[in-house]
Amino acid sequence: MPIKAIALDIDGTLTNDEKVVTPRTREVLLAAQRMGITLILASGRPIQGLRRLARELELDRYHGLLIAYNGAEVRDAASGELLFTKAISVGLSHAVLEHMKSFDVIPMLVDGDRLVVEDAYRCTIEHRGMPKNIIKYERDACDLRVYEVRSLRTWCTTPQSKILTAGTDTYLQEYSQLMALPFKSTLSCMFTADFYFEFTALGVDKGAALRGALPRRGIEPSELVAFGDGENDISMLTFAGTGVAMGNAQQHVIDAADLVTASNNDDGIALALERLLS
Repeated sequence: MPIKAIALDIDGTLTNDEKVVTPRTREVLLAAQRMGITLILASGRPIQGLRRLARELELDRYHGLLIAYNGAEVRDAASGELLFTKAISVGLSHAVLEHMKSFDVIPMLVDGDRLVVEDAYRCTIEHRGMPKNIIKYERDACDLRVYEVRSLRTWCTTPQSKILTAGTDTYLQEYSQLMALPFKSTLSCMFTADFYFEFTALGVDKGAALRGALPRRGIEPSELVAFGDGENDISMLTFAGTGVAMGNAQQHVIDAADLVTASNNDDGIALALERLLS
């Protein structure tokens, strides 16, 4: 079966640890698009956080797709047309934000190009034993502007694509199940990094977004290759005809994949595609 689409997670997959797409990987992906293959960026990031990479990889020119918020929103990269959306209701959003007050986490919401927080100076978590300014990290990674409000719960008057919480990695490992407990039957709750635990509408994941978007392009799951490294990538790796785990992926992601390639720092995407497209 020929390859007609390539779906790519961003952090830890498409970009290296410096948050850069290497020249070799970029050229292989541009060459794939010149062959008529649809490129899909699939990330927990908001749409704003995908735009720079979409421009760099010329998804507008080749009519690629953008899957944001772990699958809660799908847009055409060329026209900006909204192809799919599934958000958390205002009531459930309020319930999550209220529940998070019981935990040592930093909740964040996104509104267009704004990162909405309650206190821009309450911004430090620990990651692997080192302090990390998580608000600056998220702002820079997604090209957002920080916007302070007195209360996220009061500010939140519209459905939310996702609710992001950040915390020290060891703390989240200990408390994530309690954070998710009241919402097990009403929301999707998952890690997107060891310092990020996120809430999206029930049933939202990257695999479900692909299942909804690909038929509009006449693409079968068997014609899709997907790359990822994290827990939130498993749904698209198992949905795709060929699921490829990065060498730096977590073990349960590797176990779910069909193939394993080199790490995000060693042109893993390029190496795999050079073989698969030859």
